[in-house]
Order: sequence, then structure tokens, then C-alpha cells
Amino acid sequence: MAEQDVRLMGHLMRRAGFGASRDELERRAAKGYQATVTDLLDTDAPDGIRHDLLRRYHPDYSGFIGLSGAHSYWLYRMLNSNTPLLEKVALFWHNVFATGYAKLTQGKVLMEQIATFRKHGMGDLPTLLVALSKDPSMIIWLDNQENHNGAINENYGRELLELFSMGVGNYTEQDLKEAARAFTGWTVANTEYVTMKARNDSLWPYGRSAFEFEYRPKDHDNGTKTFLGHNGRFNGEDIVQIICRQPATARFVARHMYHFFVADEPPVPQWPYQPPRDPRAIDILSQAYFEGGYSIREMLRALFTSDFFKDKSVWYAKVKSPAELVVGTLKISGDLRKPDPRMQQMTGEMMTMGQTLINPPSVEGWHQGTEWINTGSSMDRVNFSAKAIGDITRPGVNEMIGKVMAEAGGKASPRDLVERCLDQMGAVTVSDNTRKALVNFAAKTQGAGGAQPNGGLDEKRVAGILEMIAASPDYQRG
Repeated sequence: MAEQDVRLMGHLMRRAGFGASRDELERRAAKGYQATVTDLLDTDAPDGIRHDLLRRYHPDYSGFIGLSGAHSYWLYRMLNSNTPLLEKVALFWHNVFATGYAKLTQGKVLMEQIATFRKHGMGDLPTLLVALSKDPSMIIWLDNQENHNGAINENYGRELLELFSMGVGNYTEQDLKEAARAFTGWTVANTEYVTMKARNDSLWPYGRSAFEFEYRPKDHDNGTKTFLGHNGRFNGEDIVQIICRQPATARFVARHMYHFFVADEPPVPQWPYQPPRDPRAIDILSQAYFEGGYSIREMLRALFTSDFFKDKSVWYAKVKSPAELVVGTLKISGDLRKPDPRMQQMTGEMMTMGQTLINPPSVEGWHQGTEWINTGSSMDRVNFSAKAIGDITRPGVNEMIGKVMAEAGGKASPRDLVERCLDQMGAVTVSDNTRKALVNFAAKTQGAGGAQPNGGLDEKRVAGILEMIAASPDYQRG
């Protein structure tokens, strides 16, 4: 098996999932790149999540009474699901259609939105947008329960056009008012929010009841509307269909997809003023959007099989989000593969790094890329990853150490030792400067901690090199 195939597979699994062990990469590479992409795009594959175990050991993961149970449950899914792309796509859409606990104060309804992203996130965009427009958490988040016939609230109509589908500069103020009119009557059963909160604080073992979508025909503005040059007595579904036919929508979604899965772009508010990093890639994804009948799956297929995705210039061109860093580190360390109280601690690690799942800072979501990095978060990120990967009691770390020592035959040169450790960390590639620093560290530790001066190995020395890799700037990118 060509080493390059394994490294390319490592790139795919970092972007289409949360990373993978060396053994998994070799298995997938042996099956083939195209076949692996097909497997990842299979939305009918079983996820392997043991809900019975979760409910037994963490009953709060069923009720989602607060924030901690909800985001801990999602962490568990990201870490243990056999369908990693479904979880990655859910994370992608969560940042686009950012909806937060700060206003909803109910984890259950937010996790049902995440489940909607799993169900429709790789389907066609019109179905996803209609489902989102009927989602109770989105209705409350953007005040559509206050959007009435004769007294419109523009919040949802504005964000649907500005942040969810087309982007600034592709519609008029009148268009968003007409969109708001079309979504009048789209509300939540028992729309008085205080009443809903009281109604949904039901007792265990069932936890809170979910909010429910309700369409109220008498509150819908059934008059003629003019939207993006089209005239008719439009309802919300009609608005979505018109939006999805626009070239601007294809390009906007394509740029979001490139930003999340390929390479960091500027924050969304800068997009009207800064061109895409790779305009040709946006064209390819937009073409796949239309040729696939507005299919997100076909856009992803075009992305993962494209030359621009495989090109080494975009490998490690993204700063890992806190969720990606924490989940990826836990995967290779072999930790939290069963229900564990430390799940909440791990989501706490994400929070200190700047990302609280299901509670984005605003409707814009999190600004990604280098904005994940600051003086405080850098220290938190390095400390977390280094501590986890340097812990020889964790099963994945112990397994990596054993394989490095077995393959080296008990001894290895500092350079060879570093390369073997990089491979076991998921076929990681590092810069020349990082490699030089790692080799120097391996040379200095030769003979220390019980290792033999002739190059012999022990667990502590190998663990130290793995820890240094996890602490490197290169590891913070994916």
C-alpha cells in the first residue's frame, strides 16, 4: 500500500470526520478512496450508537433538561458514531443555521434541530430549508412566533436571505419583507413562550416535551407577493423554492462548504467584499448543486473527489475548531468509548477554548479559522491535546506506543522514531521546522528515563514524543 494513499486518507478523515487511527486509515486506503467517499456519504448506514447504555448511565441525555446533557450527548455521538460525516455535516449546518441555548433555554428542542441536520443535512436544500423554517428552536430564536398577518416580524426572513441562503447583495429590503409575509402563521403550538416553558417542564423519566410546529392559516398573509422578481400568493415553501433556484444560493452554500471542509475563508460578513480563495472550486460545487437537483450530498461528493480538495496546498489549511480538536484527540487516545461522567468535562474543555456546542455566540455562528486562536485559547488547546496524548494509561496511546516500539525493533534513530510516531498519530504531516524540533527532542531524550544510550526505547520516551507532536502548531490544524 502506497504511503501517499494513507496520507490522503488521513486528510479525508480529518475533514469528513474527526480523524482516524493509523489502522483505520490503512483499512480505508486498502478499500480505496472512492469507495470510502461512497461509504461516508451513505446516510442509511447504522451509526452504532448504544442509546440503551446512554440512557442507563446518563438519563439526562434523554431528557436534555439543560445544556450540559445535550452537548455531552452530541460529543459522545461525534466520538463514537460509525457515520462520522453525518455528525460533521450536522456541525457544519449548526454553524450556518446558528441557534443557541442562551435564548431557547431548552436542550431538547436544540438537539432535535441537530437531529434534523442529520436527517436532511445531506439531502436537497429545499427540504432542509423548509424543515428548518418549521423547526421550533429556529422559530423562537428568530422570533417568527411574533410574525403575524398585518404585523410582520422580519427577523427570520432577513436571516434566511442574508445568512442562510443567498448572502448580502443578492436581494432587496422589499424582498425580505415579502419573505417575512410568506412565513406569517408559521409558529409554535402555544406560542406564548412563558406558557411553553411551564408546559415543557414535565417530570422524569420523560424529561421535557418537545416544542411543536404549528401552521395557523388565519394568521397567514395570503395576499400577492413579489419576491426576487416572482409574483404570487406565496407561502413559505414557495419562497424556499425560489431561493434554491438562484445562482447566488448555489455559490453561497458552496463557499460555506469550501470554508468548512477545505480551507479557511474570511468570516461571512466579509464575503461581499472579498472574493473566494478558490473561485474555480466554487464553480465546481455550484455546478454539482444544480446538476444534482440542489443535492448537498452531490456537492460533497464533488468536493471530496475533486483535485482542489486532494491538493496538498489545502492539507492543514484549516485551524481545527475546539470540537474538532477535542473529538479528534479523544479518538486517537482511545478515550470515552463508553458512557462516562467525564463527557461533561470534555465539553467543558471545548468551552474554555471558545466553543460551546448548541450555544453559538450569535446568529452568525462562530467565526472560524485563526479566530479560534488567541493567547488564552492557545494555551488551553495545547495543554489539552498534550496531556491527553502523553497519558500512557489511555488505551489508544498505549496501543500507539506498543506499535512504535514493535516496528522499531526496540531501537530507532531519532528521525525514524519521530516518523513512526507521526504515522501512529494518524499519518500526520508536519512542517520542516516542527520535524526538526521533534527530532532534536527525540535525540535529547535518548538515554533518558531508562532508555538505552544506543537508541533503545521505553514507553516514557515514545509517549514524550507523541505528546510533543500533540503540542505542536501543526497538530492544531487539520
